[in-house]
Amino acid sequence: MDIPHPSALFDLTGRVALITGSGSGLGQGLAIRFSQASAKVIVHFNASRAGSQAVVERIEALGGEALALAADLTQPDEVTRLVTQAVAHFGRVDMLINNAGLYPLAGLLTMAAAEWDAVIAANLRSTFLCTQAVARQMIAQGSGGAIVNITSIEAENPAPHHSHYSAAKAGVFMLTRSAAAELGRHGIRVNAVAPGLIWREGLEQDWPDGVNRYLAAAPLGRLGMPEDVADACLFLASPAARWITGASLTVDGGVLTHQVY
Repeated sequence: MDIPHPSALFDLTGRVALITGSGSGLGQGLAIRFSQASAKVIVHFNASRAGSQAVVERIEALGGEALALAADLTQPDEVTRLVTQAVAHFGRVDMLINNAGLYPLAGLLTMAAAEWDAVIAANLRSTFLCTQAVARQMIAQGSGGAIVNITSIEAENPAPHHSHYSAAKAGVFMLTRSAAAELGRHGIRVNAVAPGLIWREGLEQDWPDGVNRYLAAAPLGRLGMPEDVADACLFLASPAARWITGASLTVDGGVLTHQVY
């Protein structure tokens, strides 16, 4: 095989990235970062229409190409429609970043079954449906592709009131490995990124205790930024990671290095 020159490893010119949940939060940073690497970006949203359009406008202002598309990723027909619309506009899909999800709090003993189902659907079912639909499109294209799933350090380190979320993200990690095993023969790589606590506007005011505890525990002494996670995804989606599949990259400032007893 041809080995890319180092200067070309992160040049995604001509490639199309579908980034779910990119109308707000971490997804915005992912969309902008992939565009900066010259990828064309599908900015998916479910509820944040205004936010997704703002992301598209920012990407276009920077000289990139982007399209905002809506879909409920828990519904197979809507996921199929999303991929069909993306291909109709850009001609192909080369990269999928499964970022969309929910992050609510609910105690195990008081959680309603509907709350459990909603979190599993938003985080795990959506990842399955998008992976399946995009992988089928990549196989039809015949040129392989890369899928990166956003999990969490909570997939292996549970937090209070997050049993549903931790279970869903652990499931996404095993889905990542299973998909990597099945899709490798088609030239499709599937990996995961497990972020720690990522900064957002107002986080210090909303959860000062948690922020302070995280800062004290992180060897690198700061919260993560969306770009920290985006660059890890960019690496795994790029030719630089051409012989990496079924892996999970932890991006947490070193928090999981702490002794647990």
